Amino acid sequence: ENWSSHGERIIIFSLILRMLNVSLVLSHTENLLILTVATKQTEGFQRFRRSAQFFNYKVQVLGLDEEWQGGDDENPAGGGQKVRLLKSALKQYADKEDLVILFIDSYDVLFASGPAELLKKFKQAKSKVVFSAENYIYPDRKLEAKYPQVRDGKRFLGSGGFIGYAPNLKKLVEEWKGHDDDSDQLFYTNVFLDPEKRVGVARFWDQHVIGPSGCHALQNLYLTGFKDEALPMILIGIFIEQPTPFLSQFFLRLRNLHYPKQRIQLFIHNHVSKAEYLAVKVIGPDDEVENAEARNLGMDLCRKDPDCDYYFSLDAEIVLKNTETLRILIEQNKLVIAPLVSRHEKLWSNFWGALSPDGYYARSEDYVDVVQRRRVGLWNVPYISSVYLVKAKALRLELDQGDLFRNGKLDADMAFCHNVRNQGVFMYLTNRHEFGHILSLENYQTTHLHNDLWQIFSNPEDWREKYIHENYTAALKGKLVEMPCPDVYWFPIFTDTACDELVEEMEHYGQWSTGDNTDSRIQGGYENVPTIDIHMNQIGFEREWYKFLLDYIAPITEKLYPGYYTKTQFELAFVVRYKPDEQPSLMPHHDASTFTINIALNRVGIDYEGGGCRFLRYNCSIRAPRKGWTLMHPGRLTHYHEGLPTTKGTRYIAVSFLDP
Repeated sequence: ENWSSHGERIIIFSLILRMLNVSLVLSHTENLLILTVATKQTEGFQRFRRSAQFFNYKVQVLGLDEEWQGGDDENPAGGGQKVRLLKSALKQYADKEDLVILFIDSYDVLFASGPAELLKKFKQAKSKVVFSAENYIYPDRKLEAKYPQVRDGKRFLGSGGFIGYAPNLKKLVEEWKGHDDDSDQLFYTNVFLDPEKRVGVARFWDQHVIGPSGCHALQNLYLTGFKDEALPMILIGIFIEQPTPFLSQFFLRLRNLHYPKQRIQLFIHNHVSKAEYLAVKVIGPDDEVENAEARNLGMDLCRKDPDCDYYFSLDAEIVLKNTETLRILIEQNKLVIAPLVSRHEKLWSNFWGALSPDGYYARSEDYVDVVQRRRVGLWNVPYISSVYLVKAKALRLELDQGDLFRNGKLDADMAFCHNVRNQGVFMYLTNRHEFGHILSLENYQTTHLHNDLWQIFSNPEDWREKYIHENYTAALKGKLVEMPCPDVYWFPIFTDTACDELVEEMEHYGQWSTGDNTDSRIQGGYENVPTIDIHMNQIGFEREWYKFLLDYIAPITEKLYPGYYTKTQFELAFVVRYKPDEQPSLMPHHDASTFTINIALNRVGIDYEGGGCRFLRYNCSIRAPRKGWTLMHPGRLTHYHEGLPTTKGTRYIAVSFLDP
């Protein structure tokens, strides 16, 4: 049946609120029959059948292998085919007055208790026929006023499940003369709203509608014991659909996935990649392939390759940190499955827990718990995006249509999920492990040479990973902090990448000062001894530099200089360039600061020779600055210092006069 005809939700027809002591004799359950319609044996139907077998229900399936004519995207109400099939099946039970029949959907339903409990609840209702109930009226809202008010529970009739004595059900459907694509729910609604026909249909059962939290049973099929050459072949489709930060880290994480490269093929839309993989197919900007078409192409490559076992779709904004992701997803043994990822400290994620009546996002009751991993499990969900694994056999069978990413005006992701649901294929989400997170792309600018430097506000976690030294945390704890001169501290702060990109950004800007302290580009302060430099505000990096100082320098300052609390205010922050034929050294001076940081941006002995800093009061010199390490020392009064001559090459340092 078309998913959307019942609100595109997972419906669990829970006929009990808790397990009770059942006084009915089990033999009475022989007078209970389950009728359902299923034209295809979808995942949902198989799940329904397993739950029925578990509770020993007797089930008769109607319409199996018959073509479904009961509604589609153009007519989502539909369902009349179910009434026709039920009407035909009930003829053989017309004279069985003691037989109770439950007619229920099977694609989005499972049982929560056994036949004895079901019969007990039915007889407690003291009605000949009992229907399920819903929160909203469907498909004709104009009929709302005709519905009687209810004190408790839900008000409107739902056609997803109803139960009654066989002769009464036969009488209920005997007036059906509609077409297969007419609305079954509207037919039953009109019967209920007719006072004469409603005799015996005295109340509704409340069907419990829950989102992904309804799926608790988990199945793991571990791949332990497989050698690399026996692992499934995976085609990874990589999609870079808009300017995306930290792409170099994205491909590094891809390379670090714990999965043999010779069992991976790559399909890349709008980028290039490494050659170590089994095969690489690249669609670049010049090919003018739009998003939906590119995603269809990726899946089609796997669909047509008999060696392809899985298709893994991965968008470039996904930060996939779990190196075991591919193996974990394969072990779940699902046709379509996504790992949970969300934005850092946000509720924005790659799945929806529920859908609204018009097929868009709706907040499920446990969405927050799932995203924050307060509830952990494997969840059946109506929408996934950005990162998911699809079995190739599903692409060749249930999902064999070549245009999965188009449907009306829906975007590619929504179209894909809509089409998958319509084929009766379940989409799962697992949050049983930490997998990674989603980058924020809203404020990503591409006007700089190294645009990632400006991402400290939008993507702070990724900025830290790329630019802050791996030993910074140890330094924050007091380890790896050296004191080469009195009250001069030396500790790691920047990665090599941070140093290189900052230097390259300054050289790309290129407007180095002449050493004149009246230079109009120096705003709000002055240099006692002018240098050849470019200031952070000249390249539009002042806000980002302040955020860096506040987040990473201030915490260490407060540990190394107890009792002093800095707000890392500055008027001067700049990169200095020293060259033998330009400005090789700096004469003795005091800094216009309470304290100063001086970060070495390149490597002595390789990029330049000479250089360093001498503190005259203590006759103490530091002649071998370490790339990415910062000197931190008091400014005024005590630490009179000079820059030692650079004798070869070019030396770069980043300097900030803090709390002037």
